[in-house]
Amino acid sequence: VDAAAFTLHSPDIRHNATIKEAQVFNGFGCTGGNVSPALVWKNPPQGTKSFALLVHDPDAPPGGAGWWHWVVYNIPAGTTSLPQGAGAADGSPLPAGAVQHKTDFGAAGWGGPCPPVGDNPHRYVFTLYALKVEKLDIPEGATASLVGFMVNANTIARATLTGKYGRKK
Repeated sequence: VDAAAFTLHSPDIRHNATIKEAQVFNGFGCTGGNVSPALVWKNPPQGTKSFALLVHDPDAPPGGAGWWHWVVYNIPAGTTSLPQGAGAADGSPLPAGAVQHKTDFGAAGWGGPCPPVGDNPHRYVFTLYALKVEKLDIPEGATASLVGFMVNANTIARATLTGKYGRKK
């Protein structure tokens, strides 16, 4: 499988560049728009039966576990993009069948960056997983980490995009 050609891009976030205020969380002292970025991917490997998207901040302070900002799975195999705002709490902009899971903010849907004031800019890693199964059977009440485990256990290939965000004051 030639996974090198599997790519993830966003018209809203340049790789390793600062994430715009439109995507930043609105709460905990942050005043962003909390709108999920548009995402586009190309060349998933043969055998892809669905996708999962996990957005994680590995620099968040909770004991080294990081912070889950968006968890979506059961994205149909024919999907090649998600529109800006697809992470709305009700999930209505997502493709039929896709499921948003509860993030570390305590609710399903996009939760934008909002690192502690004074931290170095945090990395927000968008990872799109090409999966060998059509659906993940995630139990009710599962943690985002369990979803991540199930996703990784069924991954054929992954594509990543990283944005950064920090707050000075």
